[in-house]
Amino acid sequence: MKVNEEFNVTVEKLSNLGFGITKIDGMVVFIENACPEDKLLIRIKKVNKNFANAEIKEIITPSSHRIEPFCPMQKVCGACQLQFIDYDYQLKIKQEIVKDTMRTIGNINIDIPLPVASPEIKEYRCKVQYPISQTKVSKRLLAGYYKPKSHETVNIKYCPIQPEICDRIINFIREKGAQLGVSGYNEQSHIGELRHVVIRYSKYNEQVLLTLVVNSNKISNEINELSKAIYNEFNDITGICINFNTKKSNLIMTDKSECVIGNNYIEEKLSDKVFSFGSNSFFQVNPKSAENIFEYVKNYIKNNFKNPSIFDAYAGVTAFGIVLSDICEKVVSVEENNEAVEWAKKTIKNNNISNIEINNMDAEKFFEHSINNQIEKFDITIIDPPRKGTTEKTLDYIVNITKNKIIYVSCNPATLARDLKYLLSKGAQLESIQPFDMFCHTYHIENVAIIDLKDVNK
Repeated sequence: MKVNEEFNVTVEKLSNLGFGITKIDGMVVFIENACPEDKLLIRIKKVNKNFANAEIKEIITPSSHRIEPFCPMQKVCGACQLQFIDYDYQLKIKQEIVKDTMRTIGNINIDIPLPVASPEIKEYRCKVQYPISQTKVSKRLLAGYYKPKSHETVNIKYCPIQPEICDRIINFIREKGAQLGVSGYNEQSHIGELRHVVIRYSKYNEQVLLTLVVNSNKISNEINELSKAIYNEFNDITGICINFNTKKSNLIMTDKSECVIGNNYIEEKLSDKVFSFGSNSFFQVNPKSAENIFEYVKNYIKNNFKNPSIFDAYAGVTAFGIVLSDICEKVVSVEENNEAVEWAKKTIKNNNISNIEINNMDAEKFFEHSINNQIEKFDITIIDPPRKGTTEKTLDYIVNITKNKIIYVSCNPATLARDLKYLLSKGAQLESIQPFDMFCHTYHIENVAIIDLKDVNK
């Protein structure tokens, strides 16, 4: 097999990164923008030792599941990798991705149900982070996502997966910012003022919290005037913040922000609780789908426990603990981020909750303290780690402080499979895995795993 060589192939399935998979003379070939059952003419782009990468030269016979993307920028933007596949089949593909990942990484064979569909598949994304750049000659401001495998900005004026108000705000910033002389950021030279625009949108009250990320340690007259113009133009905007980021890195926001107009927070409702959080706080980007996850976990606990004690690890704004507070004896949460803890306290107060104890500290230090001081164990521990998952040391701590069940919420099937494999090696039993489609039209999939610890030697 050589670069630029062409082959007729049939796509077998999709990889966990959304590439079509076929085999040529026993070698796996990954194909961009391919759908299972497509019959294609492909061109080899790169050949590695154990696999090759290819692009589609011609769709000979399209899969019955291939559709026209509803976004004209789908191929160029790269944010919605699966939008050319009908939504019901996207769910089937994600089911297979989870099943294959559990088997190949975790050596786990378990029935995986279809993902719970997102209640909304358009305008669902309530957090938007657009990098800002600038053309060399005309000095136009560009705002959008990066092209796949690059940091070249795709200037997006309409994105159907985010609320329409976001498009209007971004377009206004492009035009008004240029008029006021605001410069866009250049990654190579580290020159330019406006680096990112971050929008948080509330499905609950349809309000917007806007953050302008600047390559500076102070607010310029141009950014100040732009902030005023934006706020006066849009009644939906509840507040505008400036985030100061002079780092030469891909970091979008630092922990240094200043609210210049209005409120420095936004509200969202999950189940029957209203949450407050800031522009830099972690909160699920698809609130309607997140609500499905919270209700699933809540119903499981209600049906299997009576007034349990719950530990909410890596709690963020203590979303799980707050939603579950009315069905348990107490919740103890741990979160090391000071800002997240302050928003959690505000939410707890506003919802009149009295049975949550928040610990603002590193989780492993809390675990060590709990074990060394023989603090009472919890009936249930809930963990929702970042994509990298957690560590064996952390899992050992969690097993030691948990009497009955671990509920593991994961946005990465690969690290979930790895961590489950370790827990099962300790004698834990995997009760179930339920996927949820949090990120429609992408290869990403959220999972809730329930792990029984009754046979673990502690």
